[in-house]
Amino acid sequence: MQPSTVTGARLSGDRRTLLLDTQVPSGAHACARKLKAVLTNPMTDVVRVQITFTSPSGDRASGCTEESPATVKVRLPEALGDRNVIVDNYTLFTADGAEPPALRLCGELGCTPPATGCTAASYDQALMAIGAPAHTYRNSEECDGKWLVLDISWRTGPACAGSTEPGCSSRLGDRWFFRARKSGWEPVIRTSSGGCQDVQRKEPAFPTSLCASLAPLSPSLAPSYPPAS
Repeated sequence: MQPSTVTGARLSGDRRTLLLDTQVPSGAHACARKLKAVLTNPMTDVVRVQITFTSPSGDRASGCTEESPATVKVRLPEALGDRNVIVDNYTLFTADGAEPPALRLCGELGCTPPATGCTAASYDQALMAIGAPAHTYRNSEECDGKWLVLDISWRTGPACAGSTEPGCSSRLGDRWFFRARKSGWEPVIRTSSGGCQDVQRKEPAFPTSLCASLAPLSPSLAPSYPPAS
């Protein structure tokens, strides 16, 4: 088995021993045995590590129904240097911007997320913030660097990617308003209405210049649920 999550990473004084903090099954008996971390590939520009253990937690009768923290270490063939660390293929750590001996846990946008602003990369972060469906289209953007409006849509119907079938020509869509935060674009409200009324009821500081000319979403793009208020 692999841990449900890896919460932290740090280095020993010689920067060759990597200590990884994880969450593993726990209970009245031994629920995580043979916990170990190994390098899965030779060190290149990144260090790839896999953490494994054995556990009876798949059987609820084992009593291993909780989780507790555990730390595992792996010895590197040389100092980590400026390499990033990838654990179990999806958890990424970097020394860049971290306070030694700790490494910094990177987010969904990687270790150097795009700056919040009126850029395509930043708009992608906004889509992630609202959990937009896969293959979402950005139909339009209104942005001044501090506030953002995104009109988005996604195709409906089975297996629509690249299809010209009639059932794939329809779309569902939303209009989202955002404010800039240090961590990225933060959603303010979702609506299909035109103008500023909905957003300024929720956030009076939202600039009229970005919303006054907005038309209501067309029926083919309007969401199938009531607008947020």
